[in-house]
Amino acid sequence: MPTRRPSPSPVAPALRRRHVLGAALGLACTPWLAPAREEAAPPVAAPADGLDTEERAARLLPLDLDWVDAARQRAVPARLYWPAGDTVARDARVPLVVFSHGIGGSRVGYSYLGRHLAALGWACLHVQHTGSDRSLWLGNPLTLVSRLQHAAREEEAVQRVLDLRFALDRLLAPEPAATPLGALSERVDRDRLVVAGHSYGANTTLLSLGARVERPGVRHELADARWRAGIVLSAPPFYGERDLAAILAPVKVPTLHVTSTEDVIQIPGYHSGVEDRIAVFEAVADPRKALAVFQRGGHSVFTDRQVSGGAEMNRQVKTATKTLAAAFLQQQLGAQSEALAGWARQWQAELARTAGLLAPPRPPLQSAA
Repeated sequence: MPTRRPSPSPVAPALRRRHVLGAALGLACTPWLAPAREEAAPPVAAPADGLDTEERAARLLPLDLDWVDAARQRAVPARLYWPAGDTVARDARVPLVVFSHGIGGSRVGYSYLGRHLAALGWACLHVQHTGSDRSLWLGNPLTLVSRLQHAAREEEAVQRVLDLRFALDRLLAPEPAATPLGALSERVDRDRLVVAGHSYGANTTLLSLGARVERPGVRHELADARWRAGIVLSAPPFYGERDLAAILAPVKVPTLHVTSTEDVIQIPGYHSGVEDRIAVFEAVADPRKALAVFQRGGHSVFTDRQVSGGAEMNRQVKTATKTLAAAFLQQQLGAQSEALAGWARQWQAELARTAGLLAPPRPPLQSAA
């Protein structure tokens, strides 16, 4: 695989100095394009009797939450996908995934993943990070790189993790039962909480799981012990840091890592390819980890963009990704011990590499004649 070759552009030194914790400019919503239009969201979907998973996912109606963290004076918008009425028993506990978007994204993104998991009985809370969200694409195009650099600074990387903590606190906090959220929050399964993210959001996920960068006089304690697993899509490296193993050693939960052979971040002053995603996977010491590398699909194929790489390939990678996430959760936090193996058999033709829990089984040793 190709090695990373930083550009000689004068932007590169600034990136390496300022963006240690963040994903720097790992572009989750490919730049230069207008972000997706915000949808109006009625409270919660009605039961969808007799529908298959795809039909049920399409009919889910999310709940938009316009929270503000008063302590930080920071807006934390979120969108909640809740399973339809007949997907889970009325009194059943519902597991929860909290999702962090990439730089320039919003709560409306990655809907294919949120809808699919909700259709299978998982609630999904998509958090919007106001310091590095879709507002970056607005304004003077000549200052876009400067805005991206500012959004990728270390201070924003920390605030993104605090956004996840605040959003989870709010969702789990007791509210009047008469409110839509109050009726739902009591049903969240506190023993099956998962954090997930793409690109910059993948770094946010890892930091929330305990990844730690230490320098003289600086130590951020960002781990949230409530998470039971993590899903990491297209994780950039921790820029400027060489010892990934030391950074990721504190991650002590199962993790799923997803990328593709064409998963490249290319911005002024920096280049990051699939080798960086694999290096993050390999640096996680906890053996309960899985890696899937698709043969096709660029960095933005994991977003809601439907044309990246071609419509058919795009659809296949999204379908494979959402069903892989479901299989991982079913195996690690459910009772389906062979879910990942079954997924790997189904998608074998689309995979360039698998490792960890997705590694192909070894043939039995031949006895000596």
